[in-house]
Amino acid sequence: MARLADYYLVVGYDLDKRAEGEGQGRILQRFPEKDWEDSPFPQGIELFCQPSGWQLVPERQPASFFVAVLTDINSDRHYCACFTFWEGLDNPQLQKAEASEVDEADEELAVVQPAQVFAPKSLVLVSRLDYTEVFRNCLGLIYTVHVDGLTVPMETVVGNLLTCVIPIAGGSQRTITLGAGDRQVIQTPIDDALPVSGSSVAQLFRQLGIVNVLYLFCAALTEHKILFLSSSYQRLTDACRGLLAIMFPLEYSFTYVPILPGKLLEVLSTPTPFIIGVNSFFRSETQELLDVIIADLDGGTVTIPECVHISLLPEPMLQQTQTVLSMVLDPELEIADQAFPPLSTQPSALKIQDKEIRGVFLWLFARLFQGYRWCLHIIRIHPEPVIRFHKAAFLGQRSLTEDDFLMKVLDGMAFAGFVSERGPPYRATDLFDDLVANHVERIRQEEACPHKVMNHVKELAEQLFKNENPYPAVAMHKVQRPSENSQNTAQNRSPFPSMDDVAVQLFIDHAAAKLKTAPPVVKAELKGMVPSGPPLGDTVDRNGNVMANSARRLEVVRNCITYIFENKMLEAKKLMPAVLRALKGRAARVCLTQELNQHVLQNRAVLDDQQFDYIVRMMNCTLQDCSHIDEHGIAAALLPLVTAFCRKMGAGITQFAYSCVQEHMVWTTMQFWEAMFYSDVQNHIRALYLETEEGEQQNNHEQPDGSDSRREISALELASEQSRLWPTLSKEMQTERVQKEESTVFSQAIHYANRMSYLLLPLDTSKNRLLRTTGLADVESVSNSYVTNSIAGSMAESYDTESGFEDAESSDVANSVVRFINRFVDKVCNESGVTNEHLKALHTMIPDIVQMHIETLDAVHRESKRLPPIQKPKLLRPMLLPGEELVMDGMRVHLIPDGREEATGLMGGPPLLPAEGAIFLTTYRLIFKGTPNDPLVGEQVVTRSFPIASLTKEKRISVTLPMDQFVQEGLQLRSCTFQLMKIAFDEEVASDLAEVFRKHMHKLRYPQHVQGTFAFTMGQCGKMVVEHKTKDKNQSLKTLSKNLVKSAKRTIGRQYVTRKKYSPPTWENRSSFQSELDEDEISVSEEVDQSSLTLSSTMRSSDRQTMSNVVERACCRDYQRLGLGTLSNSLTRSKNEPFRISTVNRMYTVCRSYPGLLIVPQSIPDTTIQRICRCYRQNRFPVVCWRNPRTKAVLLRSAGLHAKGVVGFFKSPNAPASGPSQADSTSLEQEKYLQAIISSMPSYSESSGRNTLSGFTSTHMSTSDSSDKLRQPKIGALMKQVMGTKEDVPGTFSRGGKWGSIRGSGRLSAYNPDVGTRLAGKESPQPNGGPSEALFLRQQKAYLYIIGDKAQLKGGKQDSFQQWEVVPIEVCDVRQVKNSFKKLMKACVPSSSTSDPNMSFLRCLEESEWMALLHRVLQVSVLVVELLDTGSSVMVSLEDGWDVTTQVVSLVQLLSDPYYRTFDGFRLLVEKEWLSFGHRFSHRGAQTLGSQSSGFTPVFLQFLDCVHQIHLQFPMEFEFSQYYLKFLAYHYVSNRFRTFLLDSDYERIELGVLYEEKGERKSPQVCKSVWDYIDRLNKKTPVFYNYMFSPEDEEVLRPYTFNSNLKVWDFYMEETLSEGPSYDWELRGRQERAAEETPDKADSSGPKSQRHIVWPCYDSLSKAVPDAITKLLQDLQSLEAELGQTSEKWKDTWDKMKTAQRTEAKLESKPSFSSSLLMSSNLSHQRRSQGVYLQESGGGSSINLALDCEASATSTPAAGRPSTSTLYSQFQSTESENRSFEGILFKKGALLKPWKPRWFVLDKTKHQLRYYESRQDKECKGVIELADVESVIPGTPTMGAPKNIEEKAFFDLKTTKRVYNFCAQDSLNAQLWMDSVQSCLSDA
Repeated sequence: MARLADYYLVVGYDLDKRAEGEGQGRILQRFPEKDWEDSPFPQGIELFCQPSGWQLVPERQPASFFVAVLTDINSDRHYCACFTFWEGLDNPQLQKAEASEVDEADEELAVVQPAQVFAPKSLVLVSRLDYTEVFRNCLGLIYTVHVDGLTVPMETVVGNLLTCVIPIAGGSQRTITLGAGDRQVIQTPIDDALPVSGSSVAQLFRQLGIVNVLYLFCAALTEHKILFLSSSYQRLTDACRGLLAIMFPLEYSFTYVPILPGKLLEVLSTPTPFIIGVNSFFRSETQELLDVIIADLDGGTVTIPECVHISLLPEPMLQQTQTVLSMVLDPELEIADQAFPPLSTQPSALKIQDKEIRGVFLWLFARLFQGYRWCLHIIRIHPEPVIRFHKAAFLGQRSLTEDDFLMKVLDGMAFAGFVSERGPPYRATDLFDDLVANHVERIRQEEACPHKVMNHVKELAEQLFKNENPYPAVAMHKVQRPSENSQNTAQNRSPFPSMDDVAVQLFIDHAAAKLKTAPPVVKAELKGMVPSGPPLGDTVDRNGNVMANSARRLEVVRNCITYIFENKMLEAKKLMPAVLRALKGRAARVCLTQELNQHVLQNRAVLDDQQFDYIVRMMNCTLQDCSHIDEHGIAAALLPLVTAFCRKMGAGITQFAYSCVQEHMVWTTMQFWEAMFYSDVQNHIRALYLETEEGEQQNNHEQPDGSDSRREISALELASEQSRLWPTLSKEMQTERVQKEESTVFSQAIHYANRMSYLLLPLDTSKNRLLRTTGLADVESVSNSYVTNSIAGSMAESYDTESGFEDAESSDVANSVVRFINRFVDKVCNESGVTNEHLKALHTMIPDIVQMHIETLDAVHRESKRLPPIQKPKLLRPMLLPGEELVMDGMRVHLIPDGREEATGLMGGPPLLPAEGAIFLTTYRLIFKGTPNDPLVGEQVVTRSFPIASLTKEKRISVTLPMDQFVQEGLQLRSCTFQLMKIAFDEEVASDLAEVFRKHMHKLRYPQHVQGTFAFTMGQCGKMVVEHKTKDKNQSLKTLSKNLVKSAKRTIGRQYVTRKKYSPPTWENRSSFQSELDEDEISVSEEVDQSSLTLSSTMRSSDRQTMSNVVERACCRDYQRLGLGTLSNSLTRSKNEPFRISTVNRMYTVCRSYPGLLIVPQSIPDTTIQRICRCYRQNRFPVVCWRNPRTKAVLLRSAGLHAKGVVGFFKSPNAPASGPSQADSTSLEQEKYLQAIISSMPSYSESSGRNTLSGFTSTHMSTSDSSDKLRQPKIGALMKQVMGTKEDVPGTFSRGGKWGSIRGSGRLSAYNPDVGTRLAGKESPQPNGGPSEALFLRQQKAYLYIIGDKAQLKGGKQDSFQQWEVVPIEVCDVRQVKNSFKKLMKACVPSSSTSDPNMSFLRCLEESEWMALLHRVLQVSVLVVELLDTGSSVMVSLEDGWDVTTQVVSLVQLLSDPYYRTFDGFRLLVEKEWLSFGHRFSHRGAQTLGSQSSGFTPVFLQFLDCVHQIHLQFPMEFEFSQYYLKFLAYHYVSNRFRTFLLDSDYERIELGVLYEEKGERKSPQVCKSVWDYIDRLNKKTPVFYNYMFSPEDEEVLRPYTFNSNLKVWDFYMEETLSEGPSYDWELRGRQERAAEETPDKADSSGPKSQRHIVWPCYDSLSKAVPDAITKLLQDLQSLEAELGQTSEKWKDTWDKMKTAQRTEAKLESKPSFSSSLLMSSNLSHQRRSQGVYLQESGGGSSINLALDCEASATSTPAAGRPSTSTLYSQFQSTESENRSFEGILFKKGALLKPWKPRWFVLDKTKHQLRYYESRQDKECKGVIELADVESVIPGTPTMGAPKNIEEKAFFDLKTTKRVYNFCAQDSLNAQLWMDSVQSCLSDA
């Protein structure tokens, strides 16, 4: 029973204590005046009566009522019901003013003040019960008694009110009266555990809406601050009450003030969470609160500040809750769209709706907390149950560890209260207990169906409603209200009377006395066992993430463990990787602990070393994936195992597994140890009571026998039973049980102190390894991090301590462990009620335990050092090149697979990666060599390497290895030879060593100067030598370079300074330059004095011989070959040659980056050149580099023009010069220069008039046989395409000429159809009138086309009288190439595999735009070839003239001139166009520190790729193979040779590199030039040779350039893991020898198979599957070696075969197929007719016979002249079937050929003798024309003839060309043949 009201008081306005503008209240009367003992009088009630302050008002206001809630110090809530009315006063202001009339300063009172003001007065009830309506009625009654002046004395009413007593709960109904003729009924709730909400919850949802309330709900549960605003106090209280009601069964335990007075607003800045209500009057003061969620009830908004993150309910619960809530609150929503909505869908009445909403939240909590009782640990049962909740296990089983919301809720105060309140197993139960235990299954089935949920919710709502309103038919209330008139009229009503204290007190005392005599009301509390519900495991596995095919995985784990214990180590080793992969899954980890458990006997399992190693490895792998809270209890299950598995070491020492599994977070987590400790204690206590029960059972034999078979009793059930029996036990029994429990806990505490010292003390205690726990502070509360400052401080000394400090060290480790264990022991012992004596005993024991353990560990550590280390694979040494030295010896690393899937075994084949081995850094390469981790391929060797100079990107990564448990640091190294190494350093590699490795790598990659590169340092014993001492014999070189520099300096006095782009500085001051291309440098362009014009004038005699070296340079040889001039004395030079070799640049003063000798028109003097060169960027003026031998058109190259030159460039030559200004004279000279070039062309001098195109009408096109005319119309179209008119209209073209580019293979050509017609003379309207159209509308051909950059040529006007034309094209700039190459590398060698379809290989390739760039370069080149071939000269003048220009010019020469497609020619081409003309290899390749920032730009690689594309389309035109191109592509970035170093000839001369190759070499094995190397290698092996080489004379190639015709170069994709890149041949040879030298071990396993599996990406295809010819040549060599003959060079053998073949082909009238197959002779029709198409692969070539010649014709583009108009024509194999005689004859082959049986057919009609492979064969092998046969005579057997055949069977057939030897089966047959042939001959 409880008092309805504790206190009644009257609070009034305090007139005496008025502060400025703010009044105060004071308590006028209070009853009872003494405090009750059980509830003290709350302080500060005056504030709460008027929350917004005490104020006087000018007119009376209606009476108000609200309930405020105060919380006392014991966190009990007191409900203060305040009833406020207003009483009239005479205005105190006026009185005050009269009192002090002297003081006139009160100006503000000038406002007219009313004579009467009203002061508030409050009647207040304080109660611990929350009966709002009852309080409203009672206070209202008291007011009515006063106002209406009822006859009842006020004292009686108040006395009755204060003495009224009602039950707290139990669902009774009480009628009360206060003795004023009133009657009220109070219903008490059935169960007071359930909150009473009235309709406040429903109101809250109506005011704020579903989502907002859910936000508030989650915020309150996760402990955020919540502030309600409203202008109504009662609504604030209701809202707060509603929010608390939906939190049930959790109780809010923080600050809770539904109505906060304005004076106390500073409470809002408290740091703790709260739920507070404030009048909206104070809204402005709440604005600056940063972390408070504000809910405005009147406006219906919830404002969440930016810094607050509310964790919401986990999905799908959030969604389902929202759905059901909307069904409750807005049932019409569901049927809003229905055509025939049901009639009655009104939401329930507010009171019912309120309970429905609460039902939804009850249902939600039942889902959230289902199974929570299975995670309770009962630690003590007597005297009071002590219960702990195992949070980690709960989250783990619900698989919600990641869930923010649940984590926060379980950590919160409310949940702690929930556990302590609901944890005890024996207590009264309520609705929630029933729901969470007995309705789990039902809730699970409902989840998906909202309507079922709704039904459930309605049932719950019914129960909740019944709880609040147990009696539906309530008797009538009867309460007086003040009459209407009394409220209004009583203007001068008497003030509220003061009551008689004594009378009221008498009432109270009287009632109290009565209560004492009354018998106590005993309502027996129904206690019972709390049901636990189904265990969690079953409910969750359904939606927990079960791993796929987990049964198979568990099987693997079980098998592996069985193998280990049966000592089948090999089997175990094979399964190990799979097991470690499987252990990622929870099921497998649980399975592992269970399996291992079975192998433990009496807490021990002794293993041998290898078993121990494996078991530890599996344990580590298992623990690695456990989080620090160990939610799946796996660390907990392993804890007993790590102290059970051990291995014996020498001297009676045993090492346990725990010393090897300490590196895991979980062991340093306090929470984990507590949970473990409590679960163990629970088990022991359970065992304790089970024993006592069993003992009792044995005493009383009445129990039936079957009792044992019932299920295990859980600890909670036991505890519940014990709690029930507790009151019935005697005192002694009770104390005995308490003691037993206490000592159980104590013994466990000792056990755990031991266990913790096992896992926390490192094996080597002298090293302070505890630092790894510093990270703990983040994971747990700070107190859990047990590395204190003292340890961190001592750590600093530990590395360099003298031996004297070591004891201090180890004791420090000990101290910190002792501290950690002490903290643990204190916490658990206090919680579980261990006595103080025991606790002290523990504190003294712990240091001893730790010390003892340290001693045993020391012994183990000593022994473990003696153990042989675990066999890691031994590091394999790589082969090194001569002159290559190791910079860093091998560091053990793991090679991790990257995005290429071939090596990982994913695409079939063995998993070669990951591999374990070592990485070696040499002066030349970075090499990984090791063996695969997978034991099934463990005997293979994996090698991956690349030249250090080709490193393009290095980045740090962290890698988790599948075999190990730790995240390793690693590096990802990318190379522009299309190689990628992802390596992870082994744990034995110190991280500082890895850093040293990186530094060395950078130093080698970016040397200070080119002389630091490998090509210079090789063989110089590893010192980076920069000084270059040469012997005197090379003196002339030095003097030459000195002279050059001197003369350059000398001329610096006379110079014009022009602004232009950067020209490479000399290397002496290179470091001072910023090597950025975009930087504007001032460069010097000099006017050299006249005296230096002749070659000998400035050179001393000692330098003349050096100059002769210049003459021997590649370009000179080539100029002489092309007839462009010889370097004879200038006086005797014949004047009729149009060109001459100029020496103007021999000192490199005119243009630094050009060669010393240049071809210029005969008529141009050197002085002009010096002036012209200033118009061009980098002074690179136009020079001739090739001349077409047929049309005599020339190809020129230059850089783009400077802007100022461009203007003059397009001026009409006749424009009057405004004066001899510098610009004009230069541009005139420029024009003179171009005119001189034009006049040099025979076509110009011959033509009487202009060569117009109008003659080439379409009729001529079809009939004319001149190739020039045939080709003409195509040029315009091609130009149009090259110039990039963007609209590509698929057009139709009449096919004329052999054009690769226009006949799009199998697609419509992407050309504008109008161009062809217009060029053929038909004018047509222009579809897109671009500026470039003028070029095509002119009906004539220019003599000189200038290919220029679109961007630079803007604004130049075309002039119809000029003889040159500018073709503006778009070129790719260097940045584009650089970025494209980066993307290409990422596409071909991705760093990690991805399943994203947008990252597929083809998509990445397309995005890289590499193919588009190739297409552009090839397209321009083909255009230029075409123009040159039609007799126009072309000048390529793009960018700085050293990137794209070089590519185009070289490709043009390669396509036009067959010479450049041979070895010598290609070398010459590269030396001339790339090296001499100054392509900046060092700068573009970022070879030195200076050019590091500019990055790697593969301009040369792009050129090689273009050559590769052409090679693919014309495989018979090149002497060199594809491998040759790959070789160059690899070595141009490798820095192994000096060929591709430095940026120009000038720099090479300065370094003395250029001519030294001619001098004697110091070490013959070191090749400084890549060309020499290739020559030498080519003599030894045919790897660079293309067997299909059979060129046509003067063949001009026109490849297709569409993207669809281009193929990705296999150089980008291939790799050979068995030996690394195949481009360093010394290594290949030595590897093979090394392999042969290791003798085969005697193999008892029987005969070895001759077969060898060839794996992609591992084996070298060219070695494993060589092409036929290479194989035959190799066999020949080895056979010759066996016979002891000196073996012939392969080339000689090959040439012999070729000539023999040719003679045979000539002898036979129709070439036999077999002969022409191998040796395609020079007869072009024969060459084409057998569509022999060889396809390149690997290092050599394999032969592909494409006999389907049509296919061949379409796949191989056409080449060249009209002579080959029958290109790849259909091979006619159908012979007419006239066979007069046929049969088998043996025929002797040509020279060195054996006898072969063939099927011969004698054909009279065609008059020929044909032979076939066999009778069925349709393809004719050869034909002997009978017209050529001279005689048929009997023959004699020769060498190699078939055996056992009589002599007469032989006969010979003699033709004009040769003699055929035949042999029939017998003499008869021979005679028949002879007769038949003879008769044919005589018939003729």
